[in-house]
Amino acid sequence: MGLFTTTKKFRGQNYSRLKKECLNRGEKFSDPKFPPHDSTLYYSKQPPGVITWKRPHEIVDKPQLFIEGASAKDVTQGQLGNCWFVAACATLAGVKELWHKVIPDYKDQEYGELHPGIFNFRFWRFGEWVEVVIDDLLPTIEGKLIFTHSKERGEFWCALLEKAYAKLYGSYEALEGGNLSDALVDLTSGVSAHLDLTIGGYIDDFEKRKQLFKMMSKEMSEHSLMCCAITPHSHEETEMRTNVGLVKGHAYGVTACRKINIGDTGLFSIFKGAQKVRMVRLKNPWGEREWNGAFSDGSPEWSKVSASERQKLGLTFEDDGEFWMTFEDFLEHFTDLSICFLINTKFLSFSKTWQETTFFSSWTIGVQGHNTDRAGGCPNHKETFLRNPQYRFDVREETDDIIFQLMQRDAREHKQEGMQNLVIGFHIMKVEENRKYRVHRIHDAVATSDYIRTRSIFLREQLKQGRYVIIPTTFKPDETGDFLMRIFTSKDPDAKELVRDQPKNPWYSCFKKAVIVTTITVKCANNLEKQTAFGEWVNQAGAMYRSSLQKRRRKHHRRIIDVDPYRDSRDLSSPGKNLSLDHNVAKSEADAYCIIKCEGETVRTPVEKGTSNPKWNTTAIFYRSKPEQPIVIEIWNSNMLVDGFIGRAEVTAPINPTHTQVQLSLYGRRKEKTVEKQGQLLVQVYSDDDLTSI
Repeated sequence: MGLFTTTKKFRGQNYSRLKKECLNRGEKFSDPKFPPHDSTLYYSKQPPGVITWKRPHEIVDKPQLFIEGASAKDVTQGQLGNCWFVAACATLAGVKELWHKVIPDYKDQEYGELHPGIFNFRFWRFGEWVEVVIDDLLPTIEGKLIFTHSKERGEFWCALLEKAYAKLYGSYEALEGGNLSDALVDLTSGVSAHLDLTIGGYIDDFEKRKQLFKMMSKEMSEHSLMCCAITPHSHEETEMRTNVGLVKGHAYGVTACRKINIGDTGLFSIFKGAQKVRMVRLKNPWGEREWNGAFSDGSPEWSKVSASERQKLGLTFEDDGEFWMTFEDFLEHFTDLSICFLINTKFLSFSKTWQETTFFSSWTIGVQGHNTDRAGGCPNHKETFLRNPQYRFDVREETDDIIFQLMQRDAREHKQEGMQNLVIGFHIMKVEENRKYRVHRIHDAVATSDYIRTRSIFLREQLKQGRYVIIPTTFKPDETGDFLMRIFTSKDPDAKELVRDQPKNPWYSCFKKAVIVTTITVKCANNLEKQTAFGEWVNQAGAMYRSSLQKRRRKHHRRIIDVDPYRDSRDLSSPGKNLSLDHNVAKSEADAYCIIKCEGETVRTPVEKGTSNPKWNTTAIFYRSKPEQPIVIEIWNSNMLVDGFIGRAEVTAPINPTHTQVQLSLYGRRKEKTVEKQGQLLVQVYSDDDLTSI
């Protein structure tokens, strides 16, 4: 579900039809589903004065939706504690393609003669774009807008956008107190992460600072939206300026992350011998009140940075709200960082194309063992944890950067009833390469999110090739609610929900049902024989050449001398010798992989390149109906043309519900299946007649 998709009509209201009806009747639209009443404003308190609902043409003579387009400078917070939404609007205004999506057909919606007083906005809500229709009646006191408004008195896009957002969540009061990251997601459909800079330990821990800066630099290169803010402790502190010129409650856009060279300047001693200083460039979208600390515009620190470095940074000193500061100062003064990843957008150029997989589901309470019993809580609750919904996915690259987002329905929709978001998170486990059924034993986590009482949880993690299971959960068992799980990968992850606990019994009696479950881990091999660059093809070509010579001998009734093409053509001293084209061919360490075979099912390990002692640690699971048959493991060498056979081993796996390691000798195949080959294979086996034991 990307940035540009079909939309849903909020509360069933069709903008085009309603607008047409109003125009035909010559009437202004009045919204019966969000009427101009005090209950639309507040549900727990009284308005701050006598409210008069007015349309824009009753406030100014010539109202406009936009005056010279949308700009961050337009947005001004009113008497509502929703600086998080105001900051997101300011960020949105800076990216034309984004606000064109949120305010569709904005030119057609512009004010003019006989405007019907109806507007249409779009928000991304729990996995889909939703169209919200409103009238243009706005709350005023003494003729002035009391909530979000533009600095231009005749411009109304931000006031109308706020009204549509308030309708989405039930009232204006529902917008008080929120998360900038959530607002960015609602306005973009992106994936957003929020970092509390006050509790991350970044100021005191150099390694954490380094990793955070690296992450921010990477996201800047991928065109993510990035904002930082100083959270005000009260409504009165909003818009308050600190002693270093920063404004509380404003969202500053992060526009660059760079390292500047100070090794040849007088700043070398100031920054404790560092050759380079980490810097961030910020922009106050309101375009005024800039930072006045170190490296502020025109500060003496810049005079000690070389002209070439300043040129690389594109340094200018203008009153445009944009300024530089050291990363250390950034961490000292800002409290929050929000990053919104705009994934698979069509209008920005990305170095990576993402595949998105989404799952809509619920945590539900039901009879134990039934598929409605899906509210087991976090991994702390070992007895119930695996009852939660489970989803498998594959990582197809050797390593891949994966983005995960778990989202629950926003409790803000029911804020009036005192509802809170659940504490949610997720647990990711590496599982068998061919896992098709639910996990019944907790595996070690390869990644675990934080558990937070928030609308959405974000995690970006590098995972190695293989199959994984992700389990989204509430913190406590028996908590219910809907959720959306989003997974972003480089290639199709073949993601599926794991529903069944074990294989179905076969319909026909000629097919035996599974009676034993076995896991086998191919751990490693040692001392494998070195291989040719062309593998099996060399010997196959030799065999074909010998066959051709024999046919010619029979056809012409004369003796043909076998010739080794790798020997000098004049050396005919070995007539009748078996030809092998790999004679004197250079050999090297194997690029080895295994194929595990059991009752018609095969599982392949990744290739371990350039070693005679490969380590795979790949696990397969088999539900076996013929436990007397051995499991076969073949080792192959990956080649340019035809892969080369290295060796073969068999392992019997009778019932033994303990993990047992077995060292296996390697043998040939076909006519050479009793011939022992060079090298050994180490595997670990587990078998149980309880099919739900693992």
